[in-house]
Amino acid sequence: MPSFFKNQKSKNKLQPQADQTNNEQTVSSLKNLLSENLTLIKEKTGNSSDIVIRHFKIGVNNSLAAAIVYIEGIVDNQAIQDYLLQSLMKDNQKNDLNDQNALELISEDIVTMGNVSFADNWNDLLSSLMSGDSLLIVDGINRVLSVSTQGGEKRAIAESTTQMVVRGPKGAFTESIGTNLAMVRRIIKTPDLWLESMKIGRVTKTDVTLMYIHGIANDKVVKEIRKRLKNIDIDSILESGYVEQLIEDQTVTPFPTIYNTERPDVVAGNLLEGRIAIFVDGTPFGLIAPALFIQFFQSAEDYYARFDIATSIRLLRVFMFMISLIAPATYVAVTTFHQEMVPTTLIVALAAQRESVPFPAFVEAFFMEVTFEILREAGIRLPKAIGSAVSIVGALVIGQAAVQAGIVSPAMVIIVSITAIASFATPSFDMAISARLIRFLFILGAATFGFYGIILILLMGVGHLCSLRSFGVPYMTPLAPFIPVSNEDTLLRLPWWTMRRRPKLISDNKVRQSKHQKPEPASSRGMINQEMEEDDQNET
Repeated sequence: MPSFFKNQKSKNKLQPQADQTNNEQTVSSLKNLLSENLTLIKEKTGNSSDIVIRHFKIGVNNSLAAAIVYIEGIVDNQAIQDYLLQSLMKDNQKNDLNDQNALELISEDIVTMGNVSFADNWNDLLSSLMSGDSLLIVDGINRVLSVSTQGGEKRAIAESTTQMVVRGPKGAFTESIGTNLAMVRRIIKTPDLWLESMKIGRVTKTDVTLMYIHGIANDKVVKEIRKRLKNIDIDSILESGYVEQLIEDQTVTPFPTIYNTERPDVVAGNLLEGRIAIFVDGTPFGLIAPALFIQFFQSAEDYYARFDIATSIRLLRVFMFMISLIAPATYVAVTTFHQEMVPTTLIVALAAQRESVPFPAFVEAFFMEVTFEILREAGIRLPKAIGSAVSIVGALVIGQAAVQAGIVSPAMVIIVSITAIASFATPSFDMAISARLIRFLFILGAATFGFYGIILILLMGVGHLCSLRSFGVPYMTPLAPFIPVSNEDTLLRLPWWTMRRRPKLISDNKVRQSKHQKPEPASSRGMINQEMEEDDQNET
């Protein structure tokens, strides 16, 4: 046994040396001969069938061999044919090419593509090839010309499926990071919208872009996010959820500390408040940081409607969130400990319903909640055509059958149904699913201590929320710490002309708009009457 562990340690010690040797081989410079470079490309890609190599001749009397290498499916074939191959094979200047000036002349005078660059080592070459670029390799030259030809099939811009609104833009992000960045650029037309791109993932080399408005975003927060992103060392990044879990402040919490959205207008609005957006290639969901607790109850439509309507709906969302948290726990506490706190007629009716139920209220509530969560999860995973039907029919059939079988009471079915509907009113799915988990803690506290247990868990939850940070910003800002000037857009949404300043602790540039933005037009009736009198005087 000791020898086994000793061998394992020796293997672990040799592993970094092997990796270092492989890295040195990978970074090594290219060969002069075209055939050797093409052979090495085939070896490094495992002779993959989607690697396309197009041979042709250039130079005086077509004496110079060259080849274009690209990966089928992630390039724009039409662009390669029209702007690369035709330019190289039919251009009149190709006779002036030789093994000394070939790549320079091609990049300056022949290739009509927009973005070209040179690569002189295997790391840059393979990175460009796997990103969708086309490589131009000329015999006798130990470097290649990389031409940007990214393309392939992409999903068209469609309406958001997770954050729908009645009034407002309908377009949502796609899986293409270039398209997503352009959608935000179309909204915020300022040169101060800065982007920083990087590749994360040793194997996937996923494109990740940091976006913020220079002069509005807090430089300390930008620096901290940049630092956390660069510290990520992982083999793959497949979705923005990977990045979210690797850079968040607090990992042991059910509450999300980074906001995610698939709407460009939501990203633009948060950028204008001083927040930072993170885009990951391959996902339609962008991340926004720092995130605050009250932000998860705000919808894009709140800012397009009148302030009184938006405030009413926002308060309703917060009220529904509380119902989704404590409604089953309240029923358990009332029926188990605090019967005297409800009207006599109601408690008699509840007792009559529960007379034939063999289980205590805690078991009854726990059983119904778990059953509904199973139905909800099954409805999501099933095909779209039958998913909604199964979830609705399953809830009705199982609820009715459970009542008739005497397993649960009709009142409990009503409570669980109201709780489920209330959970759908939360705009953010991340916050709604957190409430689904915490709900079971409230049920357990109510079954143990009644209302005292509910209040105890509620106080513990508030204390936990106040302890959270999102990139250094208190999670409960501006409620705790209480900042009066930043409470214009929290539980209440005041009129736009009152929100002169951006939220504190988030933005460096505090002034959002100038003074005296309140609309104060003259009386419309007086204006019309005055115009009528002037017209009458002119006619006479």
